[in-house]
Amino acid sequence: MTLIQLFQFILSISILVILHELGHFIPAKYFKTKVEKFYLFFDPWFSLVKKKVGETEYGIGWLPFGGYVKIAGMVDESMDTEQLKKPAEPWEFRSKPAWQRLIIMLGGVTVNFFLAWFIYSSLSYFKGETFHDNAKFENGVAVSDAGQKMGLKTGDKILKIDGKPAERMETSTINMLFANNATVLREGKEITFPINEDGVAAVLAQSEAKAYFSPRFPAVIDSLFQNGTAKAAGLLKGDKIVGVNGKPIAFFDELGPELEKYKNQNISLDIERNNAPQKIDVKVDNKGKIGFSTDTNVAQKEFEKSQVTKKYSLLGAIPRGFQRTIDVLTMQIKQFKIVFNSKTQGYKKVSGPIGIIKQMPETINWEFFWSFTAMFSVWLAFLNLIPIPGLDGGHVMFTLWEMITGKPVPQKVLENAQMIGVIFLLGLMVLIFGNDIVKWITGKF
Repeated sequence: MTLIQLFQFILSISILVILHELGHFIPAKYFKTKVEKFYLFFDPWFSLVKKKVGETEYGIGWLPFGGYVKIAGMVDESMDTEQLKKPAEPWEFRSKPAWQRLIIMLGGVTVNFFLAWFIYSSLSYFKGETFHDNAKFENGVAVSDAGQKMGLKTGDKILKIDGKPAERMETSTINMLFANNATVLREGKEITFPINEDGVAAVLAQSEAKAYFSPRFPAVIDSLFQNGTAKAAGLLKGDKIVGVNGKPIAFFDELGPELEKYKNQNISLDIERNNAPQKIDVKVDNKGKIGFSTDTNVAQKEFEKSQVTKKYSLLGAIPRGFQRTIDVLTMQIKQFKIVFNSKTQGYKKVSGPIGIIKQMPETINWEFFWSFTAMFSVWLAFLNLIPIPGLDGGHVMFTLWEMITGKPVPQKVLENAQMIGVIFLLGLMVLIFGNDIVKWITGKF
């Protein structure tokens, strides 16, 4: 973890927290509700900076994982119930009409959603969108063992995921983990197959979420291992392997399974050296290897062939930004399918602040920074809408109950629910932090 990674994380969180809390603060002030505190980050025991302006204390806490506004007359995470024992004052939250309280509580997630929409629209307009087009993988994809367990096969051309066109490799690798089915072009036929959960579990277990399929590329030798049989046989850097014992080989992914058949045997390799065909005899070792690594430049060139950049006008960028926001929200909702699934055991891959910080680039990358901020803004909106006491969604749930039934939830019920919610969230935070620390210590990040 570097200071630059930490800086980018804290800056992103600061922007999101301040704007989220302003989403509560502004309607609260508009409805003449007293706001006692407005804090960036949490301040248990002490704060780094604080200053009272009018009736509100503004400050910065020392624990950089969130923030809050303390609204008078509201049962919140501070569990300060002394004021609630007195008759309600007209400037208190509890004395306001239910519809005003609902607007105040929904203000934060509303800001988060529109912030993400604005950022995504801006990125689409100013930067465009660069991605790798699945349709340009002329030879289909090479699939790892875990990807094959999901139902994919090497040579497949990915067409659809859950019936929707799968244009981009970057999103397809993630979307397929949450999907029910995928449609591919396999040996000239369009085939739809269900996604196997055991395969998803295998992908997650091997941290292959972005690498279980990739474009196919030819088997071109880059370097030869000192004690490998390929070097002893006279193979050279730049040689392209095109056949094994007379059987044509077009791609690197075909070579490994073919060599596996001839462990501890001599074989004849068909190669192209300087565009001229040759045959070289070589022995396969007991692991099915001959001792060489592929030319990563060849693989990279094949990958770059599929790269495209889409540009958007201002009028096109606005709806595109909205669609990107909805896509991220949908993906985050789908994540619960694998996070809480006993087969996929996605909960083992959940990262907390340490894991998130380590995903930040080690040099300042503003395009990544704003993409991350937009994604995290959607994530905060989604999390805060979950109807758990202690989150905005809990308050919204109780307020909606009051609006539907015409009766407010008893104060004691609100206090007890808030206490249970806070304990649950603290426990969840300890679990996530603990998971991060274990991964850090064991070097699994």
